[in-house]
Amino acid sequence: MARKTGTTRSTTKARAQSAKPKQARLRDKPVAFYRRVVRFVFRGVLIMIVLALAVTAALTAVNPPTTPYMFSESRRLAGVNQTWVPMEDIAPVMARSAVAAEDANFCLHWGLDVNAIQAALEQGGARGASTISQQVVKNVFLWHGRSWLRKSLEALMTPMVEAVWSKERILEVYLNVAEFDRGVFGVEAAAVHYFGVTAQDLSATQAARLAAILPDPKGRSASEPSSFVRRRAASIADGAATIQADGRAACFQ
Repeated sequence: MARKTGTTRSTTKARAQSAKPKQARLRDKPVAFYRRVVRFVFRGVLIMIVLALAVTAALTAVNPPTTPYMFSESRRLAGVNQTWVPMEDIAPVMARSAVAAEDANFCLHWGLDVNAIQAALEQGGARGASTISQQVVKNVFLWHGRSWLRKSLEALMTPMVEAVWSKERILEVYLNVAEFDRGVFGVEAAAVHYFGVTAQDLSATQAARLAAILPDPKGRSASEPSSFVRRRAASIADGAATIQADGRAACFQ
């Protein structure tokens, strides 16, 4: 009997010992799975960052052939009107007018205007807070819309673009990909479309009117301005003169 009892105890002990590693392995399986998922996500994010840096670096010298929004509009309208022009072929007053209209502190921030964001939050989102740099990131790399995903990616990528591109390059890209009318992209096409002149020959009034329609290019006209656009353009012209006088245009002139 004693021998049987001893055998039973030893067998039970052996079974318990052999069962422990199996239970441990079962517990380790979810942990290993989560670790693999984390590694996969981390590698994916790292690859995306490297690709984004590579593309951003390439676009310091290579002009983007199109943008996601321009491409979709081209498909919808069976073509768009755009002619790329370098910064030296754009009237300086046009550059100042765009900055005065859209981002007066363009030369002072690193891509995100914290003061403008705070003011927008205090006003319940009634006013915009996107800088020219953010708009370039949205237009060139992302898509239009108000999703949190796009805004998050925009906020992450904007400082990177600011770090790699010069302010002049950011403004040059902005002026060449901005929408000015249905199917009209870039300041050169806009100048010809509205006034029959090149971007280099824009007057201060014409530049201010083009800048005035930027927030709503399909609902406003630069050549047949409403009273609102006229008032807005006059304000922009004053702002363009102000940022030239106080040095806030120094980073792109």
